[in-house]
Amino acid sequence: MVPKLDPKELEYKESIGFMGMKTKTLNYPLNKHDHGVATFSREPWWQMYQATDAQIFTPSVIPDNVARGFVFEAKPFNANEQGGGPDMFGVEWEYIKTVGGSMVRPGNPYMEDISEWREKIVWPDLDSWDWEGSAKINNGTFLKKENFNQMWFQTGFYERLIAFMEFEGAIMALFDEDSQPEVHAFFDKLTDFYIDLFKHVIKYFPDVNAVFFHDDWGSQKETFFSPAIAEEMIVPYMRRLTDFLHANGIFCELHSCGNNYKQVPNYIKAGWDAWAPQLMNDSYKIYDDFGDKILIATFPQNIPEEIMKLPTTDEQGAAFAKLPEEEQRRIAREYADRVCVHGKPSFYNFYAAHWLTPAFREELYKESRINYSK
Repeated sequence: MVPKLDPKELEYKESIGFMGMKTKTLNYPLNKHDHGVATFSREPWWQMYQATDAQIFTPSVIPDNVARGFVFEAKPFNANEQGGGPDMFGVEWEYIKTVGGSMVRPGNPYMEDISEWREKIVWPDLDSWDWEGSAKINNGTFLKKENFNQMWFQTGFYERLIAFMEFEGAIMALFDEDSQPEVHAFFDKLTDFYIDLFKHVIKYFPDVNAVFFHDDWGSQKETFFSPAIAEEMIVPYMRRLTDFLHANGIFCELHSCGNNYKQVPNYIKAGWDAWAPQLMNDSYKIYDDFGDKILIATFPQNIPEEIMKLPTTDEQGAAFAKLPEEEQRRIAREYADRVCVHGKPSFYNFYAAHWLTPAFREELYKESRINYSK
């Protein structure tokens, strides 16, 4: 039973948030670990904001994190100087400073046809990676027991196929009846490999609480492939992986960009505990239709229309911050009353960080605490 709000909880203190940045937080009655576990167990005390309430972990011992320019661990990493290079399979990524991310240079795919995977793919020797060295610098320092430690995993199943074959080759392999048996065989082997990799993670980083697994399935307007294709070609392998992680006490969140409402039943079938939809999605509809089966990262959809018409999130956030404080608080209360429901929780979407003014955050905390304790 979630206890009632204590007024002392509204006092502020300094904390370490997303990507190790210092921030001010309210005087939470639970530490970040305990509340993260409560949220992913569908019993939150307040509306969790993942970007400050979870500790992202992407160690350099996994080559993909370096290749993608996305390393967050105890050892300093400069993406502009160190990002890019080969991933764990030897596929070369180029870090693009202007966009802050990496891509495989197009025009020279690792393999032209999925039937080549057995002869061309060299499977990494996981035991040769310096897990012990990474554990030594991160355990007890970057990875603390009082934090909700979430390890991001950069390249899932369809994304791995894209890395090997480029987008056009990957999507054709999913659709082509002659190629589908080879995709199944490759994904089956890839699942074995991912499970072995996460066995190493569990062994060497015992304080990892959750996995944030990347596999983009959609564009701005539509999913890349039909739910039937996803259910047949990808879901069984995801489910085998999430079953393994769950059996070892690890929560499983899917990162899947795109307008993917149609795919949510597949996310559920694949065993994911949570999904954070991008802002082109109707998070309220997703929450209404599926929030009893999967934890949805929602965002306020009651922002004034004139603000939503502004072209960038930076401009929208700046305009929202200029609203009278009581208007910001009213929007926060309405949002909390809409999706912070005891028995059918959600959490706050990091794509909507631009609405998180001090007044909005404080009111959201207070109202969600009240709602979740009913």
